[in-house]
Amino acid sequence: MGELRRNGGQSAERSSARYAKRDKRRRIFQSLWAQIAVVAPALILVIAGFVVAYQFVGPPPPDRIVMATGSESGAYHAYGKLYAERFREEGIELVLRSTAGSSENLTLLSDPDADVPVAFMQSGIGEPADHTDLKSLGSLYYEPLWVFVRSDGKPRRLTELSGLRIAVGAEGSGTRSVALALLADNGITDATASLAALDGVTAEAALLAGDIDAAIFVTSATSPRIRTLLEAPGIALMNFERADAYVRRNDYLSKVLLPKGTVDLANNLPAEDTVLLAPTATVVFSPELHPALADLLLLTMRDTHRSGGLLEKPGSFPGGNFVTYPLAPVAQRFYDEGPPFLQRYLSFWAANLIDRLKILLLPLLTLLYPLFKILPPTYSWRMRSKVNRWYKELQALDDELRANSISRADATARLDEIEASVEKVSVPAGFAASAYTLRLHIDFLRRKVEEVTRDQDDAAMVG
Repeated sequence: MGELRRNGGQSAERSSARYAKRDKRRRIFQSLWAQIAVVAPALILVIAGFVVAYQFVGPPPPDRIVMATGSESGAYHAYGKLYAERFREEGIELVLRSTAGSSENLTLLSDPDADVPVAFMQSGIGEPADHTDLKSLGSLYYEPLWVFVRSDGKPRRLTELSGLRIAVGAEGSGTRSVALALLADNGITDATASLAALDGVTAEAALLAGDIDAAIFVTSATSPRIRTLLEAPGIALMNFERADAYVRRNDYLSKVLLPKGTVDLANNLPAEDTVLLAPTATVVFSPELHPALADLLLLTMRDTHRSGGLLEKPGSFPGGNFVTYPLAPVAQRFYDEGPPFLQRYLSFWAANLIDRLKILLLPLLTLLYPLFKILPPTYSWRMRSKVNRWYKELQALDDELRANSISRADATARLDEIEASVEKVSVPAGFAASAYTLRLHIDFLRRKVEEVTRDQDDAAMVG
């Protein structure tokens, strides 16, 4: 018999424990569901705001871009390889398209079907009024204009080339465009001289062989071609004595001084200080260039050219001067303020992603701030309402008791129903006081029911 009692007691304990666990799980679920019911509408509203704002987020930059350079033996193509390496580090393929030079590059930039949104270009090529959609990212370095003449003297004026055979650069090259313009200003045209359309390599060989009398080049002072011609006997480099006049008439030109010995100190090349005219190498782009790639190009230009060269002081390039096409606003900000804040500390892709998604901060700030203000009192109201809604039932019952319009049995039954429902209500610990207060008030009404019915019974006995 004792064994049966012990087994029965253990069974009751296990049953009670299972009930307690189920009740605990139920309360946790109810509390979690109550929180979800408050947070879910706010979350849906925020997500909807992000979805709408995302429609205004620009597309990501492409992972492949084509850049027009120049001949594969020229400086543009050499620098293009350095640019391509930098782009490769950022996961972008920079495809270099060799061309005859700046004039061909201008044609490619102006042709939407060419798929060439950016190019190296010599300043002074083309008319901005004819290409209003083109913008510049800045100038990179001086590209001196070298005029070599078969002469024992020291040529100083282009007018001295009248009647000679002159190599003026290949068709489509920047050299040809500038050379023809400057020669024409000095009265030298096809009618007064023999102008040959030869590229740099061919012109150098022809001048050394004596097949032509003069050759005009636009290239860097570090070009092997320049050194070769400075060393060649019977070939002289023109010293532009009227350089100031050329600069006044052509704002894309600069007057630069090549001190003697700059090219080769051991052999003292050139043998005397020489004044040269110099357009600049620039980067020009069309509207098809993704804005983020303009930022990357500016960073690449800075890292590649800021150390200077034989004619450029460190830090003087790249810059916004000496450009033919209007400087893009993004480039102006770059030169005035430096790289954008994010690009100073993050990788290109990370900075670009944050920059593109910054528009999403608008719904974030617009919606989350008021939601953070509203959600806590809303949650508190929902938790309290789970308890407070029963007070209407208690108040109605209290009114009936005062009016003696309800029997003890009915009042007790209704209180039992209310108490059973309240037992099922689960609220967080922070709101438990309200639930316990409600139970105290239920107990208060139970006592009131007993007092009212006792008074009714006493009145009936007296009657």
